[in-house]
Amino acid sequence: MQQLRKRWLPLLIAVLVVGGPVAWYKWPATAAAAEASLTAPVQQGNFKVVVTTTGELRARKFVQVQGPAQAQTVQVYQTKIASLVAEGTVVKEGDVIAELDRAPAATKMADVTLALQKAQAEYTTAQLDSALNLAVAREEVRTAEYALEEKKLAKDQAQYEAPTIKRQAEIDYEKAQRALEQSKRNLDTKTKQAVAKMSSVGADLGRQQNQLKSIQEVMGNFTIKAPSPGMVIYIRAWSGKKKGVGSQWNAWDNTVATLPDLSQMESQTYVNEVDVRKLSVGQPVQIALDADPTKKLPGKITEIANVGEQRPNQDSKVFEVKIEVTKSDTTLRPGMTTSNAIETAAIANALSVPLEAVVNEAGFSYVYKRDGRSVVKQMIETGAMNDNEIVVRNGLTKGEQVLLTPPTDKTDIKTVAIPGLKPTVPSTTGDTANSVSLPAKPAAGGPPAAVPTPKPKG
Repeated sequence: MQQLRKRWLPLLIAVLVVGGPVAWYKWPATAAAAEASLTAPVQQGNFKVVVTTTGELRARKFVQVQGPAQAQTVQVYQTKIASLVAEGTVVKEGDVIAELDRAPAATKMADVTLALQKAQAEYTTAQLDSALNLAVAREEVRTAEYALEEKKLAKDQAQYEAPTIKRQAEIDYEKAQRALEQSKRNLDTKTKQAVAKMSSVGADLGRQQNQLKSIQEVMGNFTIKAPSPGMVIYIRAWSGKKKGVGSQWNAWDNTVATLPDLSQMESQTYVNEVDVRKLSVGQPVQIALDADPTKKLPGKITEIANVGEQRPNQDSKVFEVKIEVTKSDTTLRPGMTTSNAIETAAIANALSVPLEAVVNEAGFSYVYKRDGRSVVKQMIETGAMNDNEIVVRNGLTKGEQVLLTPPTDKTDIKTVAIPGLKPTVPSTTGDTANSVSLPAKPAAGGPPAAVPTPKPKG
């Protein structure tokens, strides 16, 4: 037994000599330091600011399948889609894709048919009236000619009569001449009136005939056929709902479906008015499919809307953004939901810490970091941030351990300030990727480096 004690005693003494100082150094000196067990190291590397949005795939180029373009000219402005092939159906050129309800056009055709019949009746009446009036006018001219001839004979016979009788014959002859001239003028006037009348009723008749022909052509185009081969994809109304059987069709927006070119795809997404300021055309995007999250496709921004819009179920204005899929993939289909990670900024060799490790007081940013057995409150200068981390420009070094939550007991915690650092103006836009939202500035004239340690309560 004594030999066993002699054997373990030196080993126990060695453990106490070596482990004692280590345990004393590692053991927290204060309650605040005891809370420092949940820490994260200061990282150094490439820092990326990413805006993540949800989008929907669609073809960059497509053929629109449209209803009759002349519907407005025949005053048919709205109708319903009576039938429509299933979305995703592969069609050939000339295949029937949709049928529009003909009821509004049929009502209009009945009205035009009635108007045409009336115009035809007016045209016939005008023909008969013109023929009758011209016949009477021509007869009056012939009667005046006969009367003039009679008066001429009477004038010739009165050459050997008394002067009064001779004069009376001359007067009657002149009256007959004037009557003939007047009847000819009347015939000319009535001829012109007949021409004008027939032109008017003829134009109305032609207009009604053309209107009926146009309506017949429009009704024929209510059977909508594929202009080219492709896959049928439904379009969305302004509300975001896809148009289908029973949906409203408008003459001023006459597209029923599209036939997309699947070799060129893009993701259509909407970005809020805060994040859209970070975007620019050409920025790289990583596109993931909800149907296959493991598949990552490269992309880039090709278009950003200049004007915002109020979308359904959106509290604020959003801007349409189009993202081109730069790598062709035969498995992509229109309507697939995408997750778009847009890289808006990249900083090489940057120091960063988790967002939850940073606290803001009086316009300055701080972290609580481990300093041996104790914890210190370190002022830092921050930079860009993403959804999880924030860049540290000054105040920390790589590998230092920062607390993820502030200690509850801040008694005797030392504050380390950065001389000359000015407080940050609070962000009123919430633009977390470009600036940090901090409290208001301190009073004017106060030295920025003089940061007192908060006094413990009680």
